[in-house]
Amino acid sequence: MSLTAPNEVVTRALLRQVNVPGLDRPAALITLDNGFDHTKPNTFGPGGLTSLDEAIDAALAANPAFIAVTGKPYIFCVGADITGLPQLADREQALEIGRLGHRVFARLKDSSVPTFAFVNGAAMGGGLELALHCHYRTLSAGAAALALPEVSLGLIPGWGGTQLLPNLIGIPAATQVIIQNPLMQNKMLKPKQAAELGMADVLLEPADFLERSLEWAAGVVRGEVTVVRPEVDKDMWAGVLYFARQTLDSRLHGAVPAAYKALDLLETAKDTDFATGTAAEDEALADLVFSEELRSGLYAFDLVQRRAKRPAGAPDKGLARPVTKVGIVGAGLMASQLALLFARRLQVPVVLTDLDQARVDKGVGYVHAQIEKSVSRGRMDKGTAAKLYGLVSGSVDKGVFADADFVIEAVFEDLNVKKQVWAELEKIVKPEAVLATNTSSLSITDMAAELEHPERVVGFHFFNPVAVLPLLEIVRGERTDDATLATAFAVSKQLKKSSVLVKDAPAFVVNRLLTRFLGTVFAAVDAGTPLEVANRALDPLGLPMRPLALLQLVGPAVAYHVGGTLHAAFPDRFGVSENLKRIADSGQPIVVDDEINAEVAKLLVVGDQPLTEEQVRRNALDALAQEIRQMLDEGVVAQAQDIDLCMILGAGWPFHLGGVTPYLDRTGTSERVTGQRFLSRGAASLAG
Repeated sequence: MSLTAPNEVVTRALLRQVNVPGLDRPAALITLDNGFDHTKPNTFGPGGLTSLDEAIDAALAANPAFIAVTGKPYIFCVGADITGLPQLADREQALEIGRLGHRVFARLKDSSVPTFAFVNGAAMGGGLELALHCHYRTLSAGAAALALPEVSLGLIPGWGGTQLLPNLIGIPAATQVIIQNPLMQNKMLKPKQAAELGMADVLLEPADFLERSLEWAAGVVRGEVTVVRPEVDKDMWAGVLYFARQTLDSRLHGAVPAAYKALDLLETAKDTDFATGTAAEDEALADLVFSEELRSGLYAFDLVQRRAKRPAGAPDKGLARPVTKVGIVGAGLMASQLALLFARRLQVPVVLTDLDQARVDKGVGYVHAQIEKSVSRGRMDKGTAAKLYGLVSGSVDKGVFADADFVIEAVFEDLNVKKQVWAELEKIVKPEAVLATNTSSLSITDMAAELEHPERVVGFHFFNPVAVLPLLEIVRGERTDDATLATAFAVSKQLKKSSVLVKDAPAFVVNRLLTRFLGTVFAAVDAGTPLEVANRALDPLGLPMRPLALLQLVGPAVAYHVGGTLHAAFPDRFGVSENLKRIADSGQPIVVDDEINAEVAKLLVVGDQPLTEEQVRRNALDALAQEIRQMLDEGVVAQAQDIDLCMILGAGWPFHLGGVTPYLDRTGTSERVTGQRFLSRGAASLAG
C-alpha cells in the first residue's frame, strides 16, 4: 500500500558529509528540516519518513565513520504529523503508517555503522522515538522540552517508544514518561531531567552543541569515550505495572483506553523480542486511531495549540498601550503570586499595597522566598534573582500607583469593597492606566458603574495556582473600550497565559460551569444520596478530581459564596445548599486521605430520596449541557470551542473528553437536553 498525505508539510532529511578531526573518513550528518522556522516544528508523515529512509540509504552508501541525526534550529522533531490521522480511511492505513515508521527508524537501531541522535531542541513523540533508536544520544541543555505525550491525545507511543524506553531507563521511569506525565496536564521533561533519567548519554551546552556533539561522537567511535548505562532491573517490572494499573483504575476508571493499552505494551517490553513488541504497537495504534477519545484529543490539542494563541474577539493588538509599571492592590497569597508572575514575565517594577505594613511585608516576603527557592533548586540564576528582588516592592500608600500603567486588584470578593478600591484609585492613577480586577464572579460593569472612566476597567481572572494554570478569562464590561481590552490581551501574552474573551456575566465560564456541576451533585446529597455514592458518580468520565475533592480544593465557603451569586442571577438553575453552609461553617475537611470524613457526614440534614450513581451522573451532565447552551445563547463566549478551552486550561478537564462539549455530544446528552449538538459531526468525533 502506498501512503500519501496531500496536506503534509514534509520534513526533509538533508544529508551532508562532515569531516571530524581524528577520524579517517567523514561522518554522515542528517538534518531534519521542514523549511519553516521554529514556530512550525518538524513532524513526520509519510513524505518525511520516506525522505529519512532515502537519506539513510545515501548515508550508508558513503561508508561513513558514523551517522548522526539532528534537527533545524531549536527543534529536533515533535513526532508524527497528527493532522493527517483523521484522513486515514481505514484500519489498514493506520497499520501501514505505524509499520512505515517502525521500518525506517529500525534501520538506525540495526545499523552496523554507529548511529547518534544529536537532540538539539524540542523532541516529542515520534521525534523522541527516533532518537531512542539511535545507538547514542547527545542532548542540548537548551532543548525546550522532551516528552512522549501520546496518551494525553488518546494514542500510544507508536514507533518503538513503549519497547525501547523501559529497557533503557527502567520500568518506573518509563511508566512516568509514557503514562503519568501525559495525564498530568501533559507534563514535559527539561533536558537535565531527561539526562538524569538516562534518556541521553551526555548533556551539552547549546552554544556549540553541534561541534561538541561531533567531537563526542568521534571519541565514542575511536573508543576513547565509553558509554556506561545501568542495567535495567527487571525483577520490579510486574510490581510497578500492577501499581500503575491500580492507580489508573482509581483515577480514570477505564475512561482513557490509550493509557491501558500503553500499560499492556510496557508489559510486553519486558521479555518480548523487539519485532513482536513493535507489531503490538502497530495493532494498538490502529485500534486507537478510530476511537472517539482520539478525535476528542486531537480537537483539544488544536484548541490549545491554535485557538488559544488567537483568541476569538480580541481587538487589534496595535491598540495596546505599553506597560512599564504594574500595581497590585492587596498583598495576600493571590496578590503575592501575581506580583511574582508579573515581575518575572514583564520585567518591570511591581508594587503591592495593603492596609498595614505587616501585610505588605508578608506579601513582599512571600515573593522573595519564592525567588530564593527557585535559586536553591537551580531554576533561576543569582543575577536574575537579584533583578527580581529589585523589581518587587510594597507600600501602604496607594500614591505609589500614580505612574503605574496597569493596576490589578486582588482584594476580598465583595462588590462594595472593590468599588471603594477603584473610586480611591481613580483619583491617583493616570487617565490611561488600565484598572483590572481578578474577581471570580462579580460584575465588571457594576464594579465600574460609578467611575468617571469605566471604559478602562477590565476583568483579568486568573486561576489558582497562578504559576501553573494557563488560563486567563479576560472579561469585557459593557463600557470597556478596545484599547483597554487590547492592553489586557497584550499583557496576558507577556505573562505566557492563554486568554479567552468573556462577556460580563455571573461567574464567567469556568466557575459558572463548575458551580452548576458541583451544585447538581450536592443537590443529590441534599436529597439523601450518600456522600460516597455522589462522589463516585462521575468516575466514568476520568476527571482529574472527584466532585467532593474538587469542592474541598475550591473551599466550601468559596463555593457557597459563588453559588449564592449565581443563585441570585439564575434562581431556577442554581440552588443554595444549607448542607454546604454547614460544612463551610464547621471548618471540617470533606475528604481525608481519599475517604469521606465521617464527621462531615454527621453534619448533614438530608431528604429520603437518594439517587443512584447513574442518576447523579445523568443529572450532572444534563445540567452542564443546559448551562453551556444557555451561555452560548447569551453570548458569554464566541463559540463552544471557547467553553472547551476554558475547561481544559482553567479546570484541567482532560483531552480525552475534548474539554466537555465533545463528550456531551457523543453521549447524546446535548441533543437530548437541548435538541442540538454543540459541534458538527466529525469536528471532535468520528464522522457519520
